[in-house]
Amino acid sequence: MDNKSEKKEHKATSGLIPAHGGYRSLKSYQMSEIVYDATTAFCNRLIDRRSRTHDQMVQAARSGKQNIAEGSMASGTSRKTELKLVGVARASLEELLLDCEDFLRQKKLALWGKEHPKAKEVRQLAYKKDRSYAL
Repeated sequence: MDNKSEKKEHKATSGLIPAHGGYRSLKSYQMSEIVYDATTAFCNRLIDRRSRTHDQMVQAARSGKQNIAEGSMASGTSRKTELKLVGVARASLEELLLDCEDFLRQKKLALWGKEHPKAKEVRQLAYKKDRSYAL
């Protein structure tokens, strides 16, 4: 094969598998990392470490973060796998949300609506350069 043909073949095959990974730059991954860190701190402070609830909440937060990363890594070879893992991440984070709502309800604490100033403050973390769950 001559040099010109090799370049054509390389160009055709290099686009065959799209780039994947780079999940650390995804806003969803960055926010899931904050959610995981905040959940761990919250549970360690307010929920008995030996309880099933503590374990469930921390694992749901971790699963959300890990499945976003795994889905991103799989995106280069399988869109189906990527979508499945992102779906698992969403389900894990929904499970965590329900656990948080249960905690608030059982303790008779306020549940912030989306327009509550503190809820807005938390959402603004996504736009900060040095993100942290510590408000």
